[in-house]
Amino acid sequence: MPHGHPIGVDVGLEKFLATSDGVLVKSPKFLKVMQSKLKLLQRRLSRKNKRSKNYKKQRIKVARLHHAIDNTRKDFHFKQAHALCDSGDMIFMEDLDYRTLAKGMLGQAMLDAGFGQFRTITKYVCWKRGKFFSEVNSRGTSQECPECGVEVKKDLSVRVHHCHSCNYTTDRDVASGQVIRNRGIELQRTAGYVGIQNAYADGLPGIEMSQSRSKSKTRKGTTRKSKK
Repeated sequence: MPHGHPIGVDVGLEKFLATSDGVLVKSPKFLKVMQSKLKLLQRRLSRKNKRSKNYKKQRIKVARLHHAIDNTRKDFHFKQAHALCDSGDMIFMEDLDYRTLAKGMLGQAMLDAGFGQFRTITKYVCWKRGKFFSEVNSRGTSQECPECGVEVKKDLSVRVHHCHSCNYTTDRDVASGQVIRNRGIELQRTAGYVGIQNAYADGLPGIEMSQSRSKSKTRKGTTRKSKK
């Protein structure tokens, strides 16, 4: 249930994440770091004769490197999710469709960062640790002032948010995180009661949706008659 300190999280390619509290995490770029080694192994694989023993050995080396990159990315996501839960009690993120964004010009960088996996892992960690997680509308989060709510239009090249209405100045990504936090708090206020949204690990293997025990279930059929 919503409680405690709220945190808005904005993810991006230049900075992996920026929180409403001013925490900035640099993007590690897992695939780009190991890309030269991966190209070397794939080049050696292309020179092997298919269905030969050397081809099978080289293919295993390529698969192991892909597995190592995936494990490194997943470990980083879990550590960042736990760091968010350590610093706050309510985590708010954008409801972006990262599968659609991965089909654009920056698709390789989006897939390398794994934002969709990070959001799922953050939701799972919040559920395990008793923290509240919710998604907010992502439209215009980078074009809104978190202090006064005035629209401040800026290009992607502008990395500093400066509002001409209230003179509020901060990092662009931090301002987006603050807008996400404000929208999350407002969403809970307009929900009617605080327990509408629960943080469950949707889509993860081995995790089932736990049923709420707050509502009592009525028995079907007639009640048992008392014996005379």
